[in-house]
Amino acid sequence: MRKLAVICYLTVLINYCVSAQSRSELEELRNKNLQEIEYVDKLLKNTATEKRENLNELRVIGKKLSLREKLINEYGEEISLLEYRISLNRLAIEMLEQDLNSLKDEYAKSIMSAYKATQGTPALAFILSSADFNQGYKRLKYIQQVARYRRKESGTIEAIYVEVQSTKDRLENDRKNINDLKNKEERQKQILRNEQNRKEQLINNLSKKEKQLKQELDEKKRIAKQVENEIARLIEDERRKSSVTPMSSEMRLIGESFGENRGRLPWPVDKGIITSHFGLHQHPVLKHVTEDNIGIEITSSGITKAKSVYKGEVVRVFAISGANMAVIIRHGKYLTVYQNLVSVKVKAGDKIVLGAELGDVFHETGEGDKAVLKFMIYEEKTKLDPELWLVKK
Repeated sequence: MRKLAVICYLTVLINYCVSAQSRSELEELRNKNLQEIEYVDKLLKNTATEKRENLNELRVIGKKLSLREKLINEYGEEISLLEYRISLNRLAIEMLEQDLNSLKDEYAKSIMSAYKATQGTPALAFILSSADFNQGYKRLKYIQQVARYRRKESGTIEAIYVEVQSTKDRLENDRKNINDLKNKEERQKQILRNEQNRKEQLINNLSKKEKQLKQELDEKKRIAKQVENEIARLIEDERRKSSVTPMSSEMRLIGESFGENRGRLPWPVDKGIITSHFGLHQHPVLKHVTEDNIGIEITSSGITKAKSVYKGEVVRVFAISGANMAVIIRHGKYLTVYQNLVSVKVKAGDKIVLGAELGDVFHETGEGDKAVLKFMIYEEKTKLDPELWLVKK
């Protein structure tokens, strides 16, 4: 029936695909980002009460800036989706109104045609004035056909009119939503500018502590080297053992299963944000200085339990001077390392399950009550990026 079916299908498609799927996905992402920003705010407020500035605070602010930028981008994407839907709905309204006008014209013409055919005579008189029965029957059928056509056309006109009004209502609602989103987007941009200024100020303040920062970087390298040495020693011990006793079939199966769970492993802490990423990076303050991280750092707040990300066997528990305790767990050919622990609850030789508590992550009230877990994954001696193995939050 003209363009009505096409237009109705188009408007349903527009409002289902654009609204039900894309917008709901963006809203879910936005809510997650807002929750994480709220958590980061809590971390920063704790630090602010201590009035201490350090690299970890800078990294927390950097994480917050990244989340804020994602939030702004999501607002922009939703605005673009709504603007696209508005343009399609405008097209639908234009087509519907054209069809409506055309139907009205045709309806008017049909009335005039019927009037001329009956010469203005009332329906009953028109039938009774027939020359014979056959002519009367034909006139009756003609009047019935005209009546059916008029009912059908009037129903179509009414349906199109209702669809036009409904589409206009959606259009107006989308305009209001866009206006609301743009206001929220602008507020987030203002907050972002303030946070960027705070980050720049913190960088300037920290840059005056170049000697201290270099010492901290050297200490970080020392700790990383000690962890790597322990891993190398462990691998060598395991190599010697395997020459006498091969790896058990159970441990091989665990290793295969661990490898199949890349991107699906749970986090080693219940709550936290990644404040230091794997690999080679430019130092956040020192110019022309890079740092090569063998794992990631996850910052939490207050009492934080470190948990095994997979079942396996504890193969090393050792102390690191100035950096508390570390636990190494074997999962077949894979190793996970949890460093900066206190009150360790496991020992070498323990068989553990996924989610088993290993100990508490060290936290110090003088550092805003932050707890920073250093987490690493190895495939034998090869360092892997833990972010690629953990489930996305």
